[in-house]
Amino acid sequence: MRPTILLTGARGQLGAALAVALVPHGEVVATDRSTLDLADASAVADAVRRVRPALIVNAGAYTNVDQAEREPGIADAVNGVAPGVLAEEARALGAVQIHSSTDYVFDGASRVPYVEDDPVAPLSAYGRSKVAGERAIRESGATALILRTSWVYGLSGRNFLLTMRRLASERPEIRVVDDQAGTPNWSRELARATARIVANGLPWLAGRAGVYHLSARGSTTWYGFARAILADRPAVRVVPITTAEYPTPARRPAWGVLSTGRFERTFGFALPEWQATLAECLASSRESNPA
Repeated sequence: MRPTILLTGARGQLGAALAVALVPHGEVVATDRSTLDLADASAVADAVRRVRPALIVNAGAYTNVDQAEREPGIADAVNGVAPGVLAEEARALGAVQIHSSTDYVFDGASRVPYVEDDPVAPLSAYGRSKVAGERAIRESGATALILRTSWVYGLSGRNFLLTMRRLASERPEIRVVDDQAGTPNWSRELARATARIVANGLPWLAGRAGVYHLSARGSTTWYGFARAILADRPAVRVVPITTAEYPTPARRPAWGVLSTGRFERTFGFALPEWQATLAECLASSRESNPA
């Protein structure tokens, strides 16, 4: 029988891609904010008990990093408490959980790619809430895979790629931070990778529970990412600036590059270089929007 998969955050960037990618591997029950409020712990528990999934894929999150500084309670409820509730319910059912996390659990003081066992030291309310979620999952005793990634973008929602394309249509010059480094990750590629490991079966997946860094290869800065996004718009001038010149309510890590060696050794494949997936993303955009 095909396993039942409970997916949260199905209208988010990653969740929408997972809602498509997971279909060949089970009966997907996709939920979003309108059908499952992750800030309501009792509703989360009730949803799991009603669906009785064999796999829970938690792509739902409070992702507005700056707003989280003003709403830390909501961020913690969604990112910190809900993952633990899902994990406790998964353990009770004997289900497997896959949880999406972030490079923002680190402080960015490193200059070598972070490995999974490096100490976490978040700089923001958002980062602290994500650390709390990871901790709650581990303490639950559930069979879970925590997949950290970074700089997620796609062709829908709100993200850096769409912001750059919008600004490029509105102004001749864009100023972009050039002293924060990380790795851009296309939501569709992350969903493909997740579906690929799920395809091996839940018993196989359960035997590989743990924390992994799932990310494309290579790194760049936000400025470098912007230049790559707008490579076909030479008339738009992209100007590098420092973080100090673009203050935000939340502090961002200056270095968010993740080492993916553990994931590659465990699952037997690596994601492509970030430039390759960006090119595929932009090409798919042109195909769907020929104008």
